[in-house]
Amino acid sequence: MSSSSQPRLLVIGATGFVGAHVAQGGGQHFEVFAGSRQPAVKQADVSIDITSTESIRSAFDQVQPTAVILTAALADIDRCEREQDLAERINHQGPRHVAEECRRRGARLVFTSTDAVFDGSLKVYPEDAAPTPVNFYGRTKARAEAAITEILPAAAIVRVSLVLGRGARPGTNSYVDKLATSFAAGQQVITPTFEYRNPIDVGTLAGLLVDLAGREAQGIFHVGASDKIVRYELARRIAVALGASPELVVPQTAPVPGRAPRGIDDFLVCRRLPALTGFVPPTCQQVIERAVHGTA
Repeated sequence: MSSSSQPRLLVIGATGFVGAHVAQGGGQHFEVFAGSRQPAVKQADVSIDITSTESIRSAFDQVQPTAVILTAALADIDRCEREQDLAERINHQGPRHVAEECRRRGARLVFTSTDAVFDGSLKVYPEDAAPTPVNFYGRTKARAEAAITEILPAAAIVRVSLVLGRGARPGTNSYVDKLATSFAAGQQVITPTFEYRNPIDVGTLAGLLVDLAGREAQGIFHVGASDKIVRYELARRIAVALGASPELVVPQTAPVPGRAPRGIDDFLVCRRLPALTGFVPPTCQQVIERAVHGTA
């Protein structure tokens, strides 16, 4: 283990889309350790499986973290609906185990959550809005939020609506990369005309997560754009930013039968982070430009 005098940051889920960006960007403030369930396969530093308390303890023994950023999750909404036991273990029990270990070790915890804890009926959601999930994924994340708040009140919980950007490594769940691949092949992309979100770019989000890991800030924080956009228009604007034809984006005018329900209009109001850090929520167009071109 390194003898660096920097505080140590353990990023759990560091080979995923958001986690990889966090691990890359945290080095200015922390000695960063990338935690993954398959470190040898995915070139991470530390083996950690959040469904196993033994694995968590072993990783904490190895790293001795000052702070932990937990981005690992089963985020496929339809898969969560089909495989509820697995989703419960990863999305609820896993964060509970991590919070308990952080409490034992005195480590700070920053946990990434989601707008899926809301049903979209109110359209506008401040940080103190009560969770009203409509799918199993959202229910597991809401339970995780409640568990973390009870176990470790000093933790920061960061809710996001839709995270956009290029993958820091191949094979991550990057919506922009998936669209780029489809557009390059001339394939049409079917996108809802009825779901509204206020996205954030992954670079901005990663920086805010690292910032919170170094602060004594607790409770729920929302991160998103200053305005909202329907998914159909979002995909069309991403197409233009990628140099592709927006006509490749095909409107989907009704929910697909058999899929898990989604919130229709989830606008996350960002009040606490601007007051704490000076964060200025970007517009949706700024988010798209940053996500596609990697600009700050």
